[in-house]
Amino acid sequence: MKYLIAGLGNIGPEYELTRHNIGFLVLDLLADEQKATFSLDRHAHKAAIRYKGKTIHLIKPTTFMNLSGKAIAYWLQELKIPKENLLVIVDDLALPFGSLRLRTKGSSAGHNGLKSIEEVMAGQEYSRLRFGIGSEFGKGQQVDYVLSNFTQEEFNNLPPIMKKANEMILSFCTTGAARTMTQYNT
Repeated sequence: MKYLIAGLGNIGPEYELTRHNIGFLVLDLLADEQKATFSLDRHAHKAAIRYKGKTIHLIKPTTFMNLSGKAIAYWLQELKIPKENLLVIVDDLALPFGSLRLRTKGSSAGHNGLKSIEEVMAGQEYSRLRFGIGSEFGKGQQVDYVLSNFTQEEFNNLPPIMKKANEMILSFCTTGAARTMTQYNT
């Protein structure tokens, strides 16, 4: 059984530790924990891990956030992975910082990365793990907020939340979305 886990973010050092790049950060930690290394491949940095008999492909699209769907569609087709075995890790302004929610479908809620995926997938029926980044910004400051670095306090609190996100990813791949949602959604 194969899975594709796509962490959303933007490439480049100026985006590395921004809120919008939490998908990349979560997958970097998972790869480190599983002793996997990312390498540049078509439309993405890619790594693969084996876990409990499953092959889990990790991608960090190099297409920038607004074209994430292009990389995901390519790797789903290239690896012959059904969309039911896709999980997208994405930042979410509507959730308080550190909240994690797994959903098997839903709207993009204005998120450009999810909009791109919806376009290429021709729908909203794919799983996503939403990572709450809060909404501590003033009117008209949303773009600046998501593209800014985490505060020092947030950064200090990230490791255990990211570990929990990785537990959810591995659970999704081994026990399925429904059981993972029941066990982990807070």
